[in-house]
Amino acid sequence: MRVAEISLPAIRHNVARIRELTGGAVIVVVKADGYGHGARAAAAAALEAGATMVATADLEEALALREAGIGAPILCWLHGVRVDFSEAVAAGIEIGISHAQQLEHLAAAATRLGRTAVVQLKVDTGLSRNGAAPEEWAPLFARAAELEAAGAIRVRGVFSHLANAGDAHDRAQAARFDEAIAALRAVGIEPELIHLAASAATLTLPHLHYNAVRVGVAAYGLSPFADKTSAQLGLVPAMTLRSEIVALRAVPAGTGVSYGYNHVCETATTLALVPMGYADGMPRALNGAGAWVTIAGEHRPIVGRIGMDQFIVDVGPIAGRIDLGEPVVLFGDPERGHPPVEIWAGLMRTINYEIIVGIGPRVRRIPVDAEPSVAAVDAPATAVGAPAAAGDAA
Repeated sequence: MRVAEISLPAIRHNVARIRELTGGAVIVVVKADGYGHGARAAAAAALEAGATMVATADLEEALALREAGIGAPILCWLHGVRVDFSEAVAAGIEIGISHAQQLEHLAAAATRLGRTAVVQLKVDTGLSRNGAAPEEWAPLFARAAELEAAGAIRVRGVFSHLANAGDAHDRAQAARFDEAIAALRAVGIEPELIHLAASAATLTLPHLHYNAVRVGVAAYGLSPFADKTSAQLGLVPAMTLRSEIVALRAVPAGTGVSYGYNHVCETATTLALVPMGYADGMPRALNGAGAWVTIAGEHRPIVGRIGMDQFIVDVGPIAGRIDLGEPVVLFGDPERGHPPVEIWAGLMRTINYEIIVGIGPRVRRIPVDAEPSVAAVDAPATAVGAPAAAGDAA
């Protein structure tokens, strides 16, 4: 009843588009279960399109990708204070290091295993989150050089993250990043991968590309900008959120709809019940906000309060053309006539990122390895290979 159809061709197209724009290495971020798209399927599609490596926030996410058969380089950079890096070193995970304590823990794990840990040093250039602060660079880099000479680690890269606070701040962060690169080279370390740009800078600021970029939302075909659409950036949204009609009810004028009767039908109409709700990541605050879905190629409004498991659509004008089981698209690619996820984000006063990662676990992620035809826009999804068991997420 609840499906997030994930277009693998769309992910491949987006990664190829990013490679075309940058000409350098592309690191695709698949944290938070591939931004809600399914980490394994997203990682595989990105690598097939030429991504240099994939990245997660947490070590657990990185190890899950290894267990799922992703053998390419994987970077992760957000670690708890009690983390044991042994499993990561054994699995060949590249570790983002933000401070000296992490570096020592990683080196100790590598020494115990008789392995060389691969490191990317993360520096804070102005976002004020994780990453080594400028006053930490000299001792951290010097220690990294010592450990590299001893064979405990290999420093493969250096990276930072922009605050996206405007051109002047971006350039100031880039200048600090250049200082970090110079300081690293001064101790004898020449990083193979140098990356500062995430999706926004990758798409619009070529002077910040260095020799690698690190993209998240753009790989899934969504715009990181409020004033630019996916299509304008040459991207294709990969997720189509679908459900179906499970009940139809003809009602007279004056009928109240759902809890609290915050919607009352002005005329006789037909109401369609769709089995998706706020437990599935459909924000309850969309109630009465003007959100709509696509049914039989038509835009129809969501009416009444959204429940935990279901919502209601007024389908009066098309009632004669639909029946039980009719597909319902909650959001997808607007170039195919579907509501863009940005409608929900705008009504919620949030960003598209939050909506897609909030799609709940009851929604089955089904990777689709074929481009939809115009005639099949509202047809049920066809999964890659055998269908997953109920509740499985790709």
